[in-house]
Amino acid sequence: MTEDWRTQISQIESLAKSLGLKYHPVELEVVPDSFMTEIAIYGLPVRMPHWSFGVRYIYQLIQHRMGLSRLFEVVFPGNPGRAYLAKSNSVAENVLVTAHVLGHADFSANNILFRQSQAQVGERIVEQAAAHARQIGMAIEEHGLERVETVLDAALALEQHIDVNRPLHRERYPEVLPEKAPPPEGDEFVRRYAALGPDTERPVATGPAKRAPIPPHPERDLLWFIAHYAPEMEPWERDIFLAVREESFYFYPVFACQIMNEGWASYWHARLLREADFLPHSMYVDAVKCHSDVVRPPASGDHVALTTNPYHLGFSIWEKIIEQHGLAYARKIMSEDDDFAFIRNHLTQELATELQLFRYKGPANGTLVVQDHDISALHDALLAPKYGFGAPTITVSRMHVDGRLELVHDHVTDGRGLDPERSRRVLEYIARVWRRPVTVVTVNSDNSPMEITVTPDTLGYRI
Repeated sequence: MTEDWRTQISQIESLAKSLGLKYHPVELEVVPDSFMTEIAIYGLPVRMPHWSFGVRYIYQLIQHRMGLSRLFEVVFPGNPGRAYLAKSNSVAENVLVTAHVLGHADFSANNILFRQSQAQVGERIVEQAAAHARQIGMAIEEHGLERVETVLDAALALEQHIDVNRPLHRERYPEVLPEKAPPPEGDEFVRRYAALGPDTERPVATGPAKRAPIPPHPERDLLWFIAHYAPEMEPWERDIFLAVREESFYFYPVFACQIMNEGWASYWHARLLREADFLPHSMYVDAVKCHSDVVRPPASGDHVALTTNPYHLGFSIWEKIIEQHGLAYARKIMSEDDDFAFIRNHLTQELATELQLFRYKGPANGTLVVQDHDISALHDALLAPKYGFGAPTITVSRMHVDGRLELVHDHVTDGRGLDPERSRRVLEYIARVWRRPVTVVTVNSDNSPMEITVTPDTLGYRI
């Protein structure tokens, strides 16, 4: 059966290219379902070991066994791209998945966020992640599992706290404040002031340059800051932080473009199937049934969905855009936008009503009612989980002379406070590698100011 599927690959690719898809070569590999689950959980075929991935694996396994999720494929952008297909897929499913993968490949090769990421991280992330895993394995041999795991605890707890608006490779802050630039020549005020005579001459500044504050401005990239400024961080610890940060830069476009990307791939697998007259009729019918399962809404009829299927939402928006404005216009959007622009600009009130995308509330009696039909509120509800890479907005506000680290939570932007228990746990991870007290300033559930401080001496051990 596998051979029957593979014979269709070259024809599907030829059709895709004739319809305007442009992508890097894609390597397809069929793997056991258990390995598919591992890939989906770790995010890459080979990645640094950590207990948190095991927790996620168990959750995914339970979801799968309860019939709540199924993995047909996992795609990794790059040059070449990599796609892993589940061994349990039928031939028809693999035909559809192949077409779906080519849609993803076209998206990642042409979307600006993906291109910027690959320009910085590189186009061979699978090999780079494997190198990171080997690097961490060597650190475990040299420094012991407990010490390495402590560093990974902190780095992975902060993996979403990067600043994608700054480059991956950054210089440290200037150590001294820049000297004030002299007034421009020809300045009328300077000319008149100088004409007053020698008694008005300003004394020339002498002495050492003034040391610049650290950071000189609120710093959002916590992984970068800790890697470069932790008072006693050892080189191998710094390397782990920077490896996690590099992989986070790779994952950001996948996160920020999920609805667009899955919708684009779904549009193209549907269109390629529709125009693939070389497919046997029985294979086409089975593949179309699979398509219906992929892009169906999470509920229909009298049922109410409290979640959004990104495949269904993205597919529906792309179909409407192409129907109204044509494929060239759609490709322009695909290349320039992320989910924020895509949803706000192209999920209209008309389409939202057609898709029955409403905001619901559940009163005490358990009956769900439509809360409102406001399109801006719907946009906010769909996009809220995506702000800040899905993490609270935390910045480094000050590193004190004695090494104490002060963080600030922008609760106004986030619209909520931090969970004290979870925040304290993360601060404990940070304090163990920072090796000085760490404080975060935020608000509690009553919107009252709150500070949480963790001192490494209280944690029982230091690495």
